[in-house]
Amino acid sequence: MRLTLLAASLILSLGCTGPKKATMNPAKLNGSWVPVQQEIGGKALPKTVYDNERLVIADSNYVLTAESTDKGVVRCKDNKMDIYGREGVNAGKHFTAIYKLEGGQLTICYNLRGDSYPTSFVTDAQPALFLSVYKKE
Repeated sequence: MRLTLLAASLILSLGCTGPKKATMNPAKLNGSWVPVQQEIGGKALPKTVYDNERLVIADSNYVLTAESTDKGVVRCKDNKMDIYGREGVNAGKHFTAIYKLEGGQLTICYNLRGDSYPTSFVTDAQPALFLSVYKKE
């Protein structure tokens, strides 16, 4: 389960760029982020699961540090993300997500299957959806 959570957190580590103009300035996502809330399939995860995680976004690159370190590329357009794992447990994987930046918090809802984008930030009864809320460190 921790690897699944790590994968989801990795997805959360996104710096968004793409060939077309994104809805928001990707540079606003740059920096070091720490999770303040996480859930999967509608169930909140205990803080001890993500207490030592850190997501660093630098333009289109991310580094997620948790039990191990994952690195990859994130591309954003219209508040949607495509996350590509390059190193670590998610190497070779593609995740899809939606995101919003409000009140200093970055909220990302991932589809761990990567076959479609989530339609909302609600994960209830959807075991493939992982939600993470971050604040800038």
